[in-house]
Amino acid sequence: MKQFFSNALGAFVGAFLAMIVCSILTFIFTIIGFIGFASAFSTNEKVSVDDNSLLKITLEGTISERSNEYANIVRMLNDKTADSYTLSELVSAINEAAKNDKIKGIYLECNGIQAGIASSYELRNALTEFKKSKKKIYSYSDSYSQNDYYLASVSDSIFINPKGMLDLHGLSSSYPYFKGLLDNLGIQMQVFKVGTFKSAVEPYILTEMSEANKLQINHYLGQIWGTITSGISKSRNMTIDQINMLADSITITQPVSYLQKNKLVDGICYSFDLDNKLKRLSGLSKDDDLNFISPSELNSTVEEKVSENKIALLYADGEINSESEEGIIADDMIEAIIDASKDDDIKGLVMRVNSPGGSAYDSEQIWAALELFKKTGKPFAVSMGNYAASGGYYISCGADRIFAEPTTITGSIGIFGMVPNLQAVTKKIGVTFNTVSTNSNGDFFSVMKPMNNYQAQSMQRMVNRGYELFTSRCATGRNMPIDTLKSIAEGRVWDGNSALKLGLVDELGSVKSASEWVAKKAGITNYEYSIMPEQTDALTKILNKYLKTKLNVFSINGFNIKDIQEDYVNKLLNRYPIQAKTEVVVEL
Repeated sequence: MKQFFSNALGAFVGAFLAMIVCSILTFIFTIIGFIGFASAFSTNEKVSVDDNSLLKITLEGTISERSNEYANIVRMLNDKTADSYTLSELVSAINEAAKNDKIKGIYLECNGIQAGIASSYELRNALTEFKKSKKKIYSYSDSYSQNDYYLASVSDSIFINPKGMLDLHGLSSSYPYFKGLLDNLGIQMQVFKVGTFKSAVEPYILTEMSEANKLQINHYLGQIWGTITSGISKSRNMTIDQINMLADSITITQPVSYLQKNKLVDGICYSFDLDNKLKRLSGLSKDDDLNFISPSELNSTVEEKVSENKIALLYADGEINSESEEGIIADDMIEAIIDASKDDDIKGLVMRVNSPGGSAYDSEQIWAALELFKKTGKPFAVSMGNYAASGGYYISCGADRIFAEPTTITGSIGIFGMVPNLQAVTKKIGVTFNTVSTNSNGDFFSVMKPMNNYQAQSMQRMVNRGYELFTSRCATGRNMPIDTLKSIAEGRVWDGNSALKLGLVDELGSVKSASEWVAKKAGITNYEYSIMPEQTDALTKILNKYLKTKLNVFSINGFNIKDIQEDYVNKLLNRYPIQAKTEVVVEL
């Protein structure tokens, strides 16, 4: 029996040690694999452009504001398509294709792009400018989404599969309303707001859209649809009435012969038949192979600008907060703004805003940092993307000049707060609360009862103060009388064209337009961008997300497993240094 336990214990220890060794080796090879994968993915190796090439732009995935190497790697790890470009990458490639004599045209492969309307507008403008080079654009799809078609409509020739579809239906906005559900549950939302048009609270206190909200949505949707139909009308040589008639016909249900008859497409063919058309576009014979080059490959052939003069390009993308790891993180933004103000090589600032808003407090902190930057005398411009609303407008309003696209959504100068009252729902389930407080409002933060009049009035006064501060910042920044500013505020949302007429923005244009304005004001001609805030590299994020686990310490006959783990990890990280300090631990 003693021998049995001895053998069993030996076998257990041996198996345990083998498990530890396997875990350590697996851990090491996993990190090495991630490092190799990340390095391979992020390699920006230069390629040469062959004669008679076509720039092939695959319109699928998401067009984002900033490159996200980490997101692309994770998408590939999850066997998802990683074709995701930034707007600037696509625009840069299109501009380069116009200048490069080896590029004979552009081929748009339309597979369902996901992009904001302002991003699509800017990309379409770049394609329109490309056509001034006298080079042609061809597009093809089995199924054109409405966004795809808006971009493809600028093409010289639009082709579709014989069994394909094309969606053109117009714009609409639908919102869920939860008041009926909340009433059934016994939940009351106590709302405090300023702004007749501030509609974010409506789903919690109404069962349908308010007349004010209908008015503003009808206005900006009509303006944006007008911009879209105007672009298609000009490119396809059709009237706007014709386009609206086709949109009303539910084009996605129509046969391709109907699409061709009504000039929405130019040709019907299978994808393999398209190759010969693209070869003719490239100046190749039927026996030649097509030479496609991707936007990233073409961009890698361009020599980067090297200049002592820099313009800070500050990305304000996402919701404004101070707690999340995503969006516009106030502390990171403020640090970047202060760094830009102190850097003598940085001659000006362009802030690219793509934000629906967020924390009022954090918006004020970012605004204050930007005011500090302005005291340096360096020019500061804002380029608005798809959204620059509420807090997104707050941080923009102090700029020396504001640029927006016609389809940008902006304004929403208003403020609100919501506090739930769960008293009725707790009673429904048989739970009651009694509270003892030292002061009359000791239970102010309780959600288990309705606020009393004094508490509710105090909350409304705080929201009112926030609104007065917000509107005063906007009025001062826009050099506008406060009464005039308030007459177009009230939480109302505006499209870029309307915002220009009202004085909320100064000019219609892109990041390029804003940069050229800043450069001119700074008295410089050559410059390079200093991109801010810095992003955490992809490898660091992967290590943090996938390999950060609890470290357990084991000791067998004085053999400390923790020491072995840390020794291997430290050697590995010394060999493959990463940009940020990362705690890497192992769970056995």
